[in-house]
Amino acid sequence: MDEKSRLEVEAAVFRRLVEHFQEHTEVQNIDVMNLAGFCRNCLAKWYQAAVEEQGGHLSYDEAREIIYGMPYEEWKAKYQK
Repeated sequence: MDEKSRLEVEAAVFRRLVEHFQEHTEVQNIDVMNLAGFCRNCLAKWYQAAVEEQGGHLSYDEAREIIYGMPYEEWKAKYQK
């Protein structure tokens, strides 16, 4: 697989992972953290870091909104147990 194809596949997998987390709001961050060692907030931090590595700027709140599909406080009020 060439580099461009690999990057496209990895991007598609990441988008699917984010979509899966957005669809499965019953899955709590603490559960994922305990089982997998990362959670939605980790993904947001990694996303923010990647943007900054590319020379851009994205706040942590903006990154969390991308991952959660809504503002974090809204998600927390609706779904966090």
